[in-house]
Amino acid sequence: MSVGVVGAGISGLSIACHLLDHGLGPVTLYDGAGIGAGASGVQPGGVRQQWGAVANCAMARESRAFYLELGDRLGVPVEASFDACGYLFLADCDETLAQLEVNVRVQHGIGVPSQLLTASEAAALVPALCADGVMGASYCAEDGYFDRPQAVVAAFADAARARGARVERVHVTSIAHEGSGWQLEKEDGRAAQADRIVVAAGADTVGLLTPLGVRLPIEGEPRFLLLGEPRVDRILDPLVIAIDRGLAAKQLADGRLLASDLRASGDPRTEADRWRANIRSGLEGLLPALAGEPLPTLVRGAYDMTPDAQPIVDEVVDGLWVAAGFSGHGFMVAPSTGRLVAAGLGGDPLPDWHGAVSADRFRDAALDTQVI
Repeated sequence: MSVGVVGAGISGLSIACHLLDHGLGPVTLYDGAGIGAGASGVQPGGVRQQWGAVANCAMARESRAFYLELGDRLGVPVEASFDACGYLFLADCDETLAQLEVNVRVQHGIGVPSQLLTASEAAALVPALCADGVMGASYCAEDGYFDRPQAVVAAFADAARARGARVERVHVTSIAHEGSGWQLEKEDGRAAQADRIVVAAGADTVGLLTPLGVRLPIEGEPRFLLLGEPRVDRILDPLVIAIDRGLAAKQLADGRLLASDLRASGDPRTEADRWRANIRSGLEGLLPALAGEPLPTLVRGAYDMTPDAQPIVDEVVDGLWVAAGFSGHGFMVAPSTGRLVAAGLGGDPLPDWHGAVSADRFRDAALDTQVI
């Protein structure tokens, strides 16, 4: 059974590896921009299990286990390692703290060892933290990040090729039924055939599927990261997300500060200085030892968002699967995404949480838009 995978980001690469591990194939990946050139190319490498939805927690927990054995699982060298630095979510108001409490109960239900902390406990965990105004927090010591996430993407690409996958650097312009299979039209005028198709093309997935009568609520959304200069002193080990202040911050392995104004919007050419000012203002009140960081480097990434901030990983037409709409956590759940698609195409049982990432859920009127 030949499979064409549109999109060579980490989701498409993981899908290719899992398909070939299941004896499915041959597999060809198509991406006009190249391997990891979209959202996978610019992201901070975080892997967290703290979510407010069971499906997200389950996908992240399974994926974290995979990442802990990444070299052995992929069978290729990996020039990156996972740092279990922990994720700390801070709440400044009753409503946010109540949501963290609900989330922790969800997480405990599937074995995530998260915990609720008081403001003083959070300050003890991060000695540089000024807890004035903090009402409480949630924390999971198992969460962490890859300091070189692009090396992880490269390892998945090497593993896919080692298993026999082909990668074509070409844009797919359209997809259509052909007999019992599918035809992919490419921008160079050539066509390719496949028995099955997986579209893992981020926000571009929508344009490929709409002509087939499949309308998915996925929209592209720019996101921005700011980076400081390397420094010797270690001030911040966990990744801190101050929800009510719209601030995220982490020191990387070389001491650089990675920070984000979570409410950033607009044109970076005119707004970048305002975002830096917002970050510094937040740091002054929360992590004053880092407030003077100049943050000279601005990096633009992209989210492919759904209304409920959960992905769509589902068969939307007979023989055509979608893996898109990851809303910023495609890297975190790439291993479980690959396993789910391989199970679906291979006729294996799907996990219990599959319904939460199915396309059918958007036929319902009520959606939970909680994204913590």
